[in-house]
Amino acid sequence: MSTATKTAASTAVQRPADGHDLIRVVGARVNNLKDVSVELPKRRLTVFTGVSGSGKSSLVFATIAAESQRLINETYSAFVQGFMPSLARPDVDLLEGLTTAIIVDQERMGANPRSTVGTATDANAMLRILFSRLGTPHIGPPTAFAFNVPTRVASGVMKTDRGSHTETSVVREAVYQGGMCPRCEGMGSVNDFDLTAIYDESKSLSEGALLVPGYSMDGWYGRIFAGAGLPMDKPIGKFTDKQREKLLHGQPERIKVEGVNLTYEGVLSKIQKSMLSKDLDAMQPHVRRFVERAVTFTTCPDCDGTRLSKEALSSRIRGKNIADLCSMQITDLAEWLRGMEEPSVAPLLKGLQHLLDSFAEIGLGYLSLERPAGTLSGGEAQRTKMIRHLGSSLTDVTYVFDEPSIGLHPHDIQRMNALLAQLRDKGNTVLVVEHKPEMISIADHVVDLGPGAGSGGGRVVYEGTVEGLRASDTVTGHHLDDRIILKETVREAKGALEIRGASTHNLRDVDVDLPLGVLCVVTGVAGSGKSSLVHGSVEGRDGVVVVDQGAIRGSRRSNPATYTGLLEPIRKAFAKANGVKPALFSSNSEGACPACNGAGVIYTELGVMATVESTCEECEGRRFQAAVLGYELGGRNIADVLDLSVDEALGFFADGEARTPAAHKILERLADVGLGYLTLGQPLTTLSGGERQRLKLATHLGEQGGVYVLDEPTTGLHLADVDQLLGLLDRLVDSGKSVVVIEHHQAVMAHADWIIDLGPGAGHDGGRVVFEGTPADLVAARSTLTGEHLAAYVGA
Repeated sequence: MSTATKTAASTAVQRPADGHDLIRVVGARVNNLKDVSVELPKRRLTVFTGVSGSGKSSLVFATIAAESQRLINETYSAFVQGFMPSLARPDVDLLEGLTTAIIVDQERMGANPRSTVGTATDANAMLRILFSRLGTPHIGPPTAFAFNVPTRVASGVMKTDRGSHTETSVVREAVYQGGMCPRCEGMGSVNDFDLTAIYDESKSLSEGALLVPGYSMDGWYGRIFAGAGLPMDKPIGKFTDKQREKLLHGQPERIKVEGVNLTYEGVLSKIQKSMLSKDLDAMQPHVRRFVERAVTFTTCPDCDGTRLSKEALSSRIRGKNIADLCSMQITDLAEWLRGMEEPSVAPLLKGLQHLLDSFAEIGLGYLSLERPAGTLSGGEAQRTKMIRHLGSSLTDVTYVFDEPSIGLHPHDIQRMNALLAQLRDKGNTVLVVEHKPEMISIADHVVDLGPGAGSGGGRVVYEGTVEGLRASDTVTGHHLDDRIILKETVREAKGALEIRGASTHNLRDVDVDLPLGVLCVVTGVAGSGKSSLVHGSVEGRDGVVVVDQGAIRGSRRSNPATYTGLLEPIRKAFAKANGVKPALFSSNSEGACPACNGAGVIYTELGVMATVESTCEECEGRRFQAAVLGYELGGRNIADVLDLSVDEALGFFADGEARTPAAHKILERLADVGLGYLTLGQPLTTLSGGERQRLKLATHLGEQGGVYVLDEPTTGLHLADVDQLLGLLDRLVDSGKSVVVIEHHQAVMAHADWIIDLGPGAGHDGGRVVFEGTPADLVAARSTLTGEHLAAYVGA
């Protein structure tokens, strides 16, 4: 049968399966969604828009993607499910037509200091196999090149069970070769302790000589030190050498204290394991401050920061060892690999080549494989996760993206659009949560949620084409073609923050002056060196307050009131008005409902089944004891106050019996950053990425600093909210502050007083200042990629 005949025959017969071309959602009520029902076309690109907090993530991630993943997990045996995270069914009446969902979100790639771009994408695993086959001299299997595997030497009797008998053999000095540098244990840096920050030698242990966070002598630590035989009432400065050695470097030993078996270990050994094995950014603020004060990190002299053993570094292919390849820019490494022809490892080379080319295709060719995964921005992490899906043979899959334009220059957004279209054209359904007009414009179908945020949102206000959205009477429709015009006059600088010889990462001895007293925007393509310039040369100076994109760390018990410190003055006001202790007004302390421990819900574990979450019957989800709810301030109890939105609380604490200036000041900052709709007691885990960053910004606004550095504050902001952000930045500058913004959004560039553009490209093709001046001069010159895109944006 010819191809034409086949085609005619296949189109003539309409099968029932051909009718399943929609994903149907009926009655979704997750978070703030109000019985949302939508029909999404399969094998199309659907963009979800709406103001920040309108319910986009609740619909896409917490409903559609979550149910797809839960159903897939249920196909595994009960035994396997026991090892997987248990997922509850989303609160929705009906979900039909779901396909396998692959989530590509903005979550950072973990803060494990042992994780690099190479280990996170399997590129290192492929290189290790390559060196174990082709490296000269040959030093061992792939593990011999792994910086996370130590070399082990074993001697003794080896037993092997074979059927009904056991074979024994004696091995002497059997070497299991690993690639870890023994000096730094594969970390690339060694640390040294400043003992004056560890203990006060003029005090004894019982007087609190130890300055390490958490080492209180009132609790078990005091009993452990005494049980280990250390003198508790003798100043540390008068310890014998043996006593000091035991205190600081004592090997783990079993001791018995008050009938309890415990382990004693030296303070420095304990710090090494409990604090220094973690990434600095993942630590609690007070622990991080201690580590920065007490520990100095220097490049390991044995491996020169490569993390690898001498043996691993000695093996080479075409004159380069594995550390040389990992330190190369990925585009250069791909080029180096292209010149290799080795039939014995041809499939491996082909796979590695495709992986490295995918980095370049997605706009991350400027990275190197040795880059720690924890240092990638949210946008870089999301694109790194995309790599494993490019070139995948899977079709009829639902890909779910969370603002893939984050961290991308307008020039790079065009490339991202092409990649999303490529995934769709292979026969996949692509769902994208997005705010940028450039990305909304390529949608086949648009779902706009709103009309407002929080309790004011959660409804579908428009469904249809992009052209229909433009004509619709919605907030997104009104602002889709918004353009900020260039300012006629810009502010004059009142001095400068000098940067000289900046060479962090890819910067090429950059000399530049950041003007003070104005709104200064640092821009450039992704990977051009913006963050390296600002974080490497400005952060840490006196009077500089940095608001970065780091995730807010908080459990489901944390909320805006606890995170911003707002709950403290509120608790004190309640305590003063009722003549009781402030601790009663905390659901994490004495006032907590005893049945649910202040969580408001009770979680019932059902083994391999999904955990059931039910509202606590005793407190009815209000989290406090009944007695505590009897205490009132201004006619409301503490649970009523936590149910207020920021805007409502502003009025409540402004005057009358409930007047609390300290609380009012914090609430004003929350309203300033556009979070007026947030409920004070809403769990942090339910906030979107944009809401979390603005919450962080609100807390930093209370700090005393002359220079504010903001890292992409438009992240997660709707077009309508960008105007409000620009107003906030203007108020900061007008109040006498200097504001430096790392930003790609053309609206912020157009509104700036001064622009510093880095480039011209990414990685080693960037790292230079290609323009500094006013936005009008940049548009007039059109000498850089930024200039061209900004000129197109303002219609010049």
